[in-house]
Amino acid sequence: METDLAAAYERCRELHREHGRTYYLATRLLPAWKRRHVHALYGFTRFADEIVDRTEDQPPAQRAAELNAWSSLFLAGLRGEPVDDPLLPAVLHTIAVFGLDLEDFEKFLRSMEMDLTVTGYPTYEDLLEYMEGSAAVIGTMMLPILGTSDPVAAREPARQLGFAFQLTNFVRDVAEDLDRDRVYLPEEHLAAFGVTVDDLRARVATPPIRALIKAEVDRAREHYAAAAPGIPLLEPASQACMRTAFQLYGGILDEIEAADYDVFVRRATVPNRRRAAVAVRSLLTWPGTPVQLAA
Repeated sequence: METDLAAAYERCRELHREHGRTYYLATRLLPAWKRRHVHALYGFTRFADEIVDRTEDQPPAQRAAELNAWSSLFLAGLRGEPVDDPLLPAVLHTIAVFGLDLEDFEKFLRSMEMDLTVTGYPTYEDLLEYMEGSAAVIGTMMLPILGTSDPVAAREPARQLGFAFQLTNFVRDVAEDLDRDRVYLPEEHLAAFGVTVDDLRARVATPPIRALIKAEVDRAREHYAAAAPGIPLLEPASQACMRTAFQLYGGILDEIEAADYDVFVRRATVPNRRRAAVAVRSLLTWPGTPVQLAA
């Protein structure tokens, strides 16, 4: 059983290393005993996302059946039943160790179900409802693992950091999401700048599209600002990790800005030299120091 558990944690770590380059780097700054639990949560969320996205050639009903089957296996594991799965034993163990809120996992799986049928969001409130399950709950799942001196005060910043990271991904990945026939930028925001979905599909960064993307970048930065007070509340050993993640994900917005808000010409990434510098600087920063996006 212990061998299976170790293998499950290793599978989660491999998924994290392969698909979560920025977050994986930040996680390496955590104490070793915490890392595997972060890998487990990443593996859980990534595998569910892969069921939704990697099977795009299948009809929605078939993809829904796969997601439901995996979700049922997860729920069976929570009931104490043995599960034959390459990564779920690690997730179930992490949940048990930290007493994680199962409602967060239910919300997450509901948002994954939405991705099977929902291709757009009329308003930002509608998008926030989706991101509550796909992003905000990741922050609250992580909080017990990272540890905090004030769980009540740290909860909302953790949620806001989830929103910030997810919105950063949505702005960066406009072109990639179009390939999946999804548009995460709300229809009301497109309309405010005179942009249509067909305009986005043309993949030309017109002045109205650049103005739209700039507004979304500014909105994401508002979420980062709301998240910032939570990082100094974390256990000192966890702060370098989250400072690094905060700065590197925020740095994606800087790269989009540097490209004059053209999200079609290339996928915005933070250069390796800056990534290394941010990690080192975070390690050298005294715990409790306020955090903010780089100027």
